[in-house]
Amino acid sequence: MKNYLVLIVAVITGFFASAQELNCQVSIITDNKLEVTSVEQEIFKQLEQTIYELMNNTQWTKDKFTVEERINCSLQLQVSSIPSQGTYAGSLQIQSTRPALNSNYNTTLFNFADQDVTFNFSRGAVLAYAPNQFRDNLTSILAFYAYFIIGMDYDSYSLKGGTKYFSEAQQIVLNAQNGGGSGWRSNERTKRNRYWLVDNILHELFSPLRECNFEYHRNGIDKLHDNQSTGRKSIYTALNKLVKVVATRPNSLNLLNFVQAKSNEIRNLYEYADTKEKTEIVSLLKRIDPANSSKYQEIQG
Repeated sequence: MKNYLVLIVAVITGFFASAQELNCQVSIITDNKLEVTSVEQEIFKQLEQTIYELMNNTQWTKDKFTVEERINCSLQLQVSSIPSQGTYAGSLQIQSTRPALNSNYNTTLFNFADQDVTFNFSRGAVLAYAPNQFRDNLTSILAFYAYFIIGMDYDSYSLKGGTKYFSEAQQIVLNAQNGGGSGWRSNERTKRNRYWLVDNILHELFSPLRECNFEYHRNGIDKLHDNQSTGRKSIYTALNKLVKVVATRPNSLNLLNFVQAKSNEIRNLYEYADTKEKTEIVSLLKRIDPANSSKYQEIQG
C-alpha cells in the first residue's frame, strides 16, 4: 500500500512539474454586422475550446517546461463573414508576453494582427498538428503562430535562440502554400502576411533585429529591477541596432511590428528620464519609424 501511495504522489508531482510550452487564452468574437444563428454560436463555442486545446495541449518542442515557465499568450479570432456553411473568414490578433527578471512586470514580445484568415470548421472537428504535414488551414495558422511565439520568446533569452522554431514556422508556410488558403505566399496583395513574417526573421539582413530583441530584454528589461537608468541605456543601445535594418529594409513588417509593440512600454520607461535621455530616444524612434513620429514625440511631454 505504501508503495502505491508513493507511486501516486510521484505521478501527481510529475504532472504538476511538467507542462506544455504555451499558456494561451483564446476568444472568438463576431462582427457586429454578422448575423449568427444559434447553431453557429454553438459551433463557435466548440471552436474556441478546440483552439484552446490545440495551443495548450500540443507539445511544440522537446524542451521541458514547468507550469510557471509557460509562455503567456493570447489569440482573439474575429469572424467577419461566413462565405458558405462551415467556411469562416476574419482576422486573428496574436499577442505574447514574458516576465521581467525579479519583477511582476510582463513585457510584450509579439503583437500582430493577421487580417487574412479563412478556414473550414464543422461540429465535432478535431485540430491536431503533425510536423511536415498540411491537414487544414486553421491548424496550420495556429501552429505557425505557436512556433513564432516560441521563437520570439527564446530569442529574448539567448541570441538567436529561437532559430529552430522559426524554421519550423517556415516549414509550415511551405507545406501550406498548396492548401488554397491566403497568407502563405510571397506574391499576395499584401506583404503583411505569414510568409513575410517568418521570411524576414530568418533573413540575414534582419540579424540586427534579433540582436535587438535579445539585448532589449536581457540587458534592458531584465536589469530594470536593479537599476532603471542602466536598463534604459541598454534599451537605447539595443534599439539603435535597428538603424541598420532601416537602411536596408525601411518600413519592413517585422521592424515596425517590434517597435510599435514596444512604444507604450518605452514611453512609460522614459517618463522619469532626464531631458537628454528623452530627446535621444525620441530622435531614434522617429528615425526607425518616421510614420509615427507624433506618437513618439509624446515621450517628451
